[in-house]
Amino acid sequence: MRRCVPLATGVLALMATPAVARDSLGIFGTWGAFRDAAGPRCYAIAEASPSPNARERQPYASIGTWPRRQVRGQVHLRLSRVLAAQPRLTLALGGRRFALVGGGADAWAASAADNAAILAAMRQAGSMSVSATDRSGRRFTDRYALAGAATAMDAATVGCARQR
Repeated sequence: MRRCVPLATGVLALMATPAVARDSLGIFGTWGAFRDAAGPRCYAIAEASPSPNARERQPYASIGTWPRRQVRGQVHLRLSRVLAAQPRLTLALGGRRFALVGGGADAWAASAADNAAILAAMRQAGSMSVSATDRSGRRFTDRYALAGAATAMDAATVGCARQR
């Protein structure tokens, strides 16, 4: 397990709220895994790679599990800009492209089958990128390194295995 202090600091800052305690399940490469017992929910999360382009917010990718809702491995992307009404969202991953759905500054897989295919591709690829159109009509891309993603996803799944 490779520790990455900047990721841990950034992820904790993204997720920090005094009312809810989160347990770290580990930092793996560029990804972290956390458990929120109050939900309960567990998730793997990573910040987007640095970019010279303007950002309205810090983008991140997460893979969430909510045992009580029977949800496991849901892909969620917080984008760096607010989306246009018709954003043309595309996730590029391991030589494949996936159409995403979204609103505001958030994006998800378009279907359960796409979600499963994205998770499988994340385990094999070295990087991924999501491209979209922002509310001013400009195209933008958020990029992610996937080092540690598979291990973080597994840690999050195991972290919620007994939570119901």
